[in-house]
Amino acid sequence: MADRDTEERILDAAHAVFLQRGTAGARMQEVADEAGVNKALLHYYFRSKDQLAQAVFRRALGELLPQAMEILRSEAEIESKVRGIVELEVEILRRNPFLPGYLLGELTHHPERVHEIFESVVGMKLGRLGHEVRSTIAGQLEAEAEAGRMRELPVEDFLMNLVSLAIFPFAARPLLQLMLDVDEDGFDALMGARKERLPEFFLNALRP
Repeated sequence: MADRDTEERILDAAHAVFLQRGTAGARMQEVADEAGVNKALLHYYFRSKDQLAQAVFRRALGELLPQAMEILRSEAEIESKVRGIVELEVEILRRNPFLPGYLLGELTHHPERVHEIFESVVGMKLGRLGHEVRSTIAGQLEAEAEAGRMRELPVEDFLMNLVSLAIFPFAARPLLQLMLDVDEDGFDALMGARKERLPEFFLNALRP
């Protein structure tokens, strides 16, 4: 049990260091110091920086993607999906404000990890799941447009707009804090309010 506890403590420390500094900027000694272990023990559990980086990336994806995909591929109504995705993303990112920047950096510099780790995290190949999500939402958008409840919108725009409106403020957090003249607590308060306001803003843009 103690060994498992040590491994989890190391992974917790690596998660904190890698998310803040990115894989390129993270140092194994910093992870060891954060975990309260020596480098020899760190290398015993994770043989290399790359192995540790993959474990952190898998955990980071696992915090957000499975739940988000489950909401999007469900048969819930469009409005419910919008509210669910905003709630999920904003709350997770309020707890993990460095997550968007970290994931964007990893996806840019290590695209080869995406398919393998995505499948292990979500339990389905990325292409198949993406097709399932797009087909489900495209059908719902078409039905809403035909009923006159929403204007026509390509499913690609729906997904890009929904994801980016929820995630971008966290990815641009340092810039927005300067522009809006708010500290960490002020930014968190803004995101809490945004979680309540964003779904209606998004849905109003869809309504005729």
